[in-house]
Amino acid sequence: MTTVVLADDEVLLRKALAALLPLEGDIAVLAEAANGAAAVEATIAHRPDVLVIDLEMPGIDGLEAVVEIRRVLPEQVILMLTRHARPGVLRSALKLGIQGFASKSAEPAHIAEIITALRDGRRWIDQDVSAAAIVDDCPLTDREIDVLRATGHGYSVAEIAAQLHLAPGTVRNYLSNTMQKTQTRTRHEAARYAREHDWL
Repeated sequence: MTTVVLADDEVLLRKALAALLPLEGDIAVLAEAANGAAAVEATIAHRPDVLVIDLEMPGIDGLEAVVEIRRVLPEQVILMLTRHARPGVLRSALKLGIQGFASKSAEPAHIAEIITALRDGRRWIDQDVSAAAIVDDCPLTDREIDVLRATGHGYSVAEIAAQLHLAPGTVRNYLSNTMQKTQTRTRHEAARYAREHDWL
């Protein structure tokens, strides 16, 4: 029996997966979470074989939730579901050690198959996800992406510096670089530009 925690803010999708996964494989859903903070709480409380988490969620998103979970459970096996296979996101997810990446439009039987593969120690990146992510024309460095993502969440320079363990001056330098590379006038414009080009 493979134990799973499901985290997705789309109630219909989450409930459908919770009902269908046990029918598709030897899978027990231990808990459901509707946002990133609840995903962290449920995963730490239940310690499932596999956490199935949506990338885009309110509050803290899937990637930020994974960072929190990794602090407590560094070996946690994670399958991330997404609608948009953005190169920057895939790169960040792989850096965080996420073992599986699949499209939210995948059949429940396919997701069950991936869950079993991940539990058995394999990695899995769906073909459509990897194909979209290969086309990576992003001129930003990983650190520049990190500061722009934090900017997009509305954090100040001081908050970004504390969050990323950088000096405020270093954060300002990164933001200045991103504005030059995106040919924008403000860091918020740069963050918006990067999102529109699927770099975050």
